[in-house]
Amino acid sequence: MRGHIETHIMIADTIHIYEDSLHYRIIQPKNLELSVKKPLAHDFEGDKVFDGLISVSIPKEEIESQIIGDYTLEIEFQGCSDAGICYQPIKKTFAFKGVELSTLDKIKQLVKEGNAAKIVDVLVHESFFFVLFLFFIFGLLLSLTPCIFPMIPILSSIIISQQNKSGKASMMQGFTTSFIYVLSMALTYTIVGLIAGLVGADLQTAMQNVWVLSLFSAVFVALAFSLFGYFEIGLPSALQSKLNKMSNDAQGQGGMWGTVIMGALSALIVGPCTAAPISGAVIFISHTGDALLGGASLFVMSMGMGVPLLLVGLGAGKFMPRPGGWMTRISQVFGVMMLALAIFMLSRILPAGMTMTLWALLFMGTAIYMDIFGHKEGEGAMRLFKLLGMTFMLYGTSLFIGAISGSTSFIRPFEKFTQSSTLVNTVRVNPQNNTHLGYSVERLMKEVKASSKPVVVDFGKDSCTACIELEEITFPHVKVQAQLQHFTFIKIDLTANSDEDKALLKKFELFGTPNIIFFDTNNSYLPKESLTGFVNPEAFAEHLKEILQSLD
Repeated sequence: MRGHIETHIMIADTIHIYEDSLHYRIIQPKNLELSVKKPLAHDFEGDKVFDGLISVSIPKEEIESQIIGDYTLEIEFQGCSDAGICYQPIKKTFAFKGVELSTLDKIKQLVKEGNAAKIVDVLVHESFFFVLFLFFIFGLLLSLTPCIFPMIPILSSIIISQQNKSGKASMMQGFTTSFIYVLSMALTYTIVGLIAGLVGADLQTAMQNVWVLSLFSAVFVALAFSLFGYFEIGLPSALQSKLNKMSNDAQGQGGMWGTVIMGALSALIVGPCTAAPISGAVIFISHTGDALLGGASLFVMSMGMGVPLLLVGLGAGKFMPRPGGWMTRISQVFGVMMLALAIFMLSRILPAGMTMTLWALLFMGTAIYMDIFGHKEGEGAMRLFKLLGMTFMLYGTSLFIGAISGSTSFIRPFEKFTQSSTLVNTVRVNPQNNTHLGYSVERLMKEVKASSKPVVVDFGKDSCTACIELEEITFPHVKVQAQLQHFTFIKIDLTANSDEDKALLKKFELFGTPNIIFFDTNNSYLPKESLTGFVNPEAFAEHLKEILQSLD
């Protein structure tokens, strides 16, 4: 019958199937239990059973109204003999071609995808230009995440320094500076991705060591004090003249090459966004060796990430105030942002309590710098300015008290004073070990085999912003907690980047952090269920629920 899937189960003589054991469900691309019209069952010793021929017609419309693209149907049942012997449950799967995805539908589906392996499948089977367009969309979406935010004050401060020197900043000059910065960032991401994919090196991890982070934190502190007006950073006049001549006087202090260097360093130090799209491209390169498509994908994605930065440069000449009192104030604002960037980088190597104290001091110091205790009342916008300063002071004080009490949460600084313990602590502690460090493949698999439940393994590290977001936002959520009760949760800290850490990532074909992988109750790895990057609580809870349903 056209428009229907016809299924037939022929049952041998003296064999029957219990009605409640017969299930029709979709298992790919997502789990979906189907409500089908089964034949009339009859009584057998008080139970409803089927025998003979079971014919079920499934309307395709019921499936394709909820699932776009190809799908897999699973039929499950358990047979028993009339003599009372029951056999093992049987599962049969059948693949079907679904409604052909439009380009827009493909993009919508993959934009939500958190599994790098599935993105690799797209890279393999889709056209060259579709893949590039898809990665540009990925880049635009990544530009809306916290990954790109630290780059905005860096670029803005470069434009402001040029304006301070030249006395004006045209729209074209600002856009040119932004384009050079973004192009440098994109080329850096591309080169790093190519090297990582072809030789397995993780340069961004190598850049996260204590010496590199300390050096660049010191540079940002120096830039901050320069923006505050305590001194002026400049190159020797002879060298600066040569650089200015090389860049045709298109740039100000530091020249075009300074912008190029800052763009490259921003990509390596400030923005290590190892989300699913980046991981997918890198894994694709390592599997196929297709450096052209993989590198081009990383490049266009990086350019997509840089769109907000291009808009910052485009509006520089039009929206930024002219030199004067306001210009000084804006320079001070970016000085505070530079201090924030320094703390952000130091947070990857300092204890959480010390990092929290530094943030507290920055917020309180900023509030004092805004003269919130001044006697002059001010009018209009100045009152709102003082209100903002008072908010900084209150939040900074909260962080300071929280740090003293032993809290490490920026969202719940007073958690040590509350009666209920945070759910993060109950979830994140591996019940078999009190440490998350020093894992090897052998140790992990031993713990997986010891678990009677499905296993969730979270790979993270201290330098990973998305890892912290998972800890603070996703894992404590009540819906996630309800689902995690059915799993064994193992956290693995890859901060040390040891040989054993690298072996773990290689074993499960992962790139960077965060990565979340799953094992079923038979200790089998479930690569199609893996997640890369930050996942919001609702989506993660639903993902856990679907895994449990598929294992039933």
